[in-house]
Amino acid sequence: MLTMDKTSRATKAGASPPDTAEIAGGDQQAREFSWTQADFSRVQSLIYQRAGISLHDGKHAMVYRRLSRRLRETGYQSFRDYLGWLESHDGPEWQEFVNALTTNLTSFFREQHHFDILAQHLRSRPGHAWKVWCNAASTGEEPYSIIMTALESLGAQGSFKLWASDIDSKVLATAARGVYRSESTKGLDMARLQRFFLRGKGNNEGLLRVKPELQRTVEFLSVNLIRDDWPFREPFDIVFCRNVMIYFDGPTQRSVLERIHRVMKPGGLLFVGHSENFNESRDLFVLRGKTVYERC
Repeated sequence: MLTMDKTSRATKAGASPPDTAEIAGGDQQAREFSWTQADFSRVQSLIYQRAGISLHDGKHAMVYRRLSRRLRETGYQSFRDYLGWLESHDGPEWQEFVNALTTNLTSFFREQHHFDILAQHLRSRPGHAWKVWCNAASTGEEPYSIIMTALESLGAQGSFKLWASDIDSKVLATAARGVYRSESTKGLDMARLQRFFLRGKGNNEGLLRVKPELQRTVEFLSVNLIRDDWPFREPFDIVFCRNVMIYFDGPTQRSVLERIHRVMKPGGLLFVGHSENFNESRDLFVLRGKTVYERC
């Protein structure tokens, strides 16, 4: 009762309403910019409209930290002014805004069982012209893992083409370069390191670059999964869509799954993340293995 009385008196005294009041927290006084619930709600709305990403209320600190960098870069002194400017312009800052709020945790051969299944599937049709899409390419570890598996399974003469996309332009640039620090290649055994990578020397010591044979097999491109302007003209045999749907709400998940269904061949395989489940979309995909679905 005492807390309620204090809150009531503060409101009567003219305190800011909840949506415009500064968000409480242990580091509020140390914050460089004012940060309100209204600011966060506005960010939630904008990133949902632009990328289909649903930010839950526990992401306040992450959003503040990442977007504060955009305020410094653009020279704005408040989130209200920055977001207002963003909404009134359709320029390159939108891409920076999306880049700041997307997460790119990845590694080579993450969820190894998927690559075991992929290898077996590729070997089942050695003469087939495989077309594969990885739609969360991030910094390239996943697409290059797919290509290594294909080269090991089909040989250098196999017909295999990978399209690797992401909504984040900066990570795509990193993926296209194909250069990694040696500590980020854990999960790769010595045989794969020797076969598929070039070691840096001199000023580049400690760096590894994927060999040209891997880069020739992949096309990197920017694709926003919630838009209808996907550039693909031929259907895919296999799609990797791992740890993407967890950022979408139910209706958005269904919409994206329907689009993926349209760009896949019947019987094609869809690989998803370990925490993703599409049992409610059995009219589109049926479970065929651990987080592996078949297109109906």
